Parts: sequence; C-alpha cells; structure tokens
Amino acid sequence: MRNLELYVHIPFCIRKCAYCDFLSMSAGRDLQRQYIEALKKEIRAFPNAEQYCVSTVFFGGGTPSILPWEWTGDVMDALQSKFSIAPDAEISLECNPKTADEEKLRAYRSMGINRLSIGLQSAHDAELAMLGRVHTRDDFEQTWRMARAAGFANINVDLMSALPGQTAESWKNTLECVLSFGPEHISAYSLIIEEGTPFYEMYREEEEQRSRGEIPEHLPSEEEERRMYEMTGELLSQAGMHRYEISNYARTGYECRHNIGYWKRTEYAGFGLGAASLLAQQGGGENRFTNPVRMQEYLSGGWREKEELVLGRNDQMEEFLFLGLRMMEGIKESEFVRKFGKTVDEVYGEVIERQMANGLLARGGGRIFLTPEGIHLSNTVMAEFLL
Repeated sequence: MRNLELYVHIPFCIRKCAYCDFLSMSAGRDLQRQYIEALKKEIRAFPNAEQYCVSTVFFGGGTPSILPWEWTGDVMDALQSKFSIAPDAEISLECNPKTADEEKLRAYRSMGINRLSIGLQSAHDAELAMLGRVHTRDDFEQTWRMARAAGFANINVDLMSALPGQTAESWKNTLECVLSFGPEHISAYSLIIEEGTPFYEMYREEEEQRSRGEIPEHLPSEEEERRMYEMTGELLSQAGMHRYEISNYARTGYECRHNIGYWKRTEYAGFGLGAASLLAQQGGGENRFTNPVRMQEYLSGGWREKEELVLGRNDQMEEFLFLGLRMMEGIKESEFVRKFGKTVDEVYGEVIERQMANGLLARGGGRIFLTPEGIHLSNTVMAEFLL
C-alpha cells in the first residue's frame, strides 16, 4: 500500500484576523453544518482509497476547533470508514484559545486526535488585540491546562514575530512564556503583510519603506527582525528544542510528521474548500488537484470538478529542491537521482556552485542544505531553483 497524508480544511473562524489571507470566514451554524455534510460526501467519493495507508491527518483552517465536537467526530468517522489509517498515525487539529472547553478536548482524544496545534501568536494582550485575535494570554493558559488534562502529550504552539510595534524584548518575553509550559513543538513565523488584508492597507507604505532600507514608524527594522530571528534559535535551543525546518522547532521525536511529509512530497489528499491534493499517476507522473474556493460552488458539489494540474518533470524537480531545502537536513542527492535519473549537478550545478560561493548553501554527507545565512535569505535561494 502507498503512503498517504490527509488534510481537512475547516474554513470557519469567530472573526478573521487583520493579517490573515487564508481561505477563512465567519459563518453561522447552518452554513457550517451544510459544509460538514458536503465534506463527508467528498471524503466518501475519494477513488481507490484501498491503495493507500494513511500516516497522518491534519485538520487545518480557519479554526477547526470552532465546530461542535460531534461534527468533528462525524468527519473522523467518515475518514476512518473510507481509509485504512495506520495505528500510529499522527492526527493533528488546529485549536485557537476560546474555542475549546474540557468536554471538546476530551472528545478529540477519544476520537483519535493525538496532536494539538494551539494558535497563540503572542503572549502580550496588546499585540493580540492589534492582530485582531479574539483571545488573551489567560485564555491560552486555560486552554493549555485543559489540553494537558485531556491527555494531549503532543502540543504545538504557533507564534508570530516582526509584528507592528513589537520589540526584541517583547518577543523574548513571548518565547519565555511559552517555553515555561513545556511544549513539544513550536512554529515561529515572521509576519508577512499580504495584499488584500487589513494590515496591507494599514502598513503598505511602511512595508515599502522597509524594502528600501528605511526605518518605518511601526514595523520592526530589518536589524530588529534579524535579532528576533536569532533570539528564537538561541532560546529554543537552550530549552532543548532543535530546529528541523525554517520555521519549526521540536523536542526530539515530536517533529510534525504531516509537515515533513509535505516538504518531502509524500502523496496527500485534501478535502474541503480550496484544499489541494498531490497524487502520483501510473508511469511516474504527478497530478495536483484543487477544490473550488467559492463556498456555494463547493456546497453544490463543485468538489467533483477539481482543477487539475499535471506536474511535468521540471515542476517535480523544482518542488523537490525548494520544498526539501526548507528542512535543515536539506535534500538527499541520491534521492534526486532515484526520482529523476540525473544527478542534481546535471540540472542545477551552476545554481548550486553560485549559492555555495555566496555562503548560502553547503554540501556534505550526500546532502545539500542551507547555511545559517541561507536560512535567513531562503526566499532568495529558493527562487534560484525555478527552471
């Protein structure tokens, strides 16, 4: 049987955050219920499920924990009825403070969900309010205690740096606060101001100033942002967490298996609004399928007519490099040869030599990986591998 990962998109939130450009929205219970029914139909219609063994399941959003736990259980039942899910499968669910109680968290554990990802972002209430979050630090602490009491022994906390008005000191306080709880995993992202969000309109001029090397009024300077980035690695390393991907840190054995599978291009099936799938085809080809992004289209069965993209050889090689290089271990040169019948130097030799000369890539032990400076400039490095 082939290994398969499953992603389930729950697009609903209490309120959309000011920085968010994800496919998410607020909605009443009637629409949420209609969505769950459509989601179950899509799961049941997945073809050739008997060919796969599911190694990970990830409920993302939006805010999956906004749903009544019984509805989440209905989706889990549909997945378990359709797929062969490995006994040791990692089953994750994103949970925001203020959207879960003791009953809901215990129900998650009883239905097989064994990993929780709590979206904190900041331990400072003023920063949370500025981001448009609906919770406080106290709400996070209460959710954390309830999650541990419910039996969750694998918890991630999402954090965000380089926020408007944030300082290196306030970021350090956030890291120290979260580390005091002893999480197994931390995802630490730097704010990106995306077009179409309220933040884009509020801080567009300052983002342009920063791109010109000027010091904006509210956004951290490039020097401050670099200090936050370095501080993250230092404090988390001291606390026994190792960096295994550009934005992810874990205690040994608690790396997110679902995300690692994505970066290593394991086959995955996505269910829900806008969800994507990557499935291998006979003869070595790969196809990406994407669901419609309009709610009414999805509810009326639009998931049956997924947008399909055939990935050519160049597409596959590009993704192998720019996804694999996100991992601290980098890409395995022998794996490139096995997949594509060529050495990585035959395809990318000039790019690799140039980036090594620039001090952004390194080579050793049959692998190619980013240097510390390359990690900081990863977007620039990745762009070089587009054929």
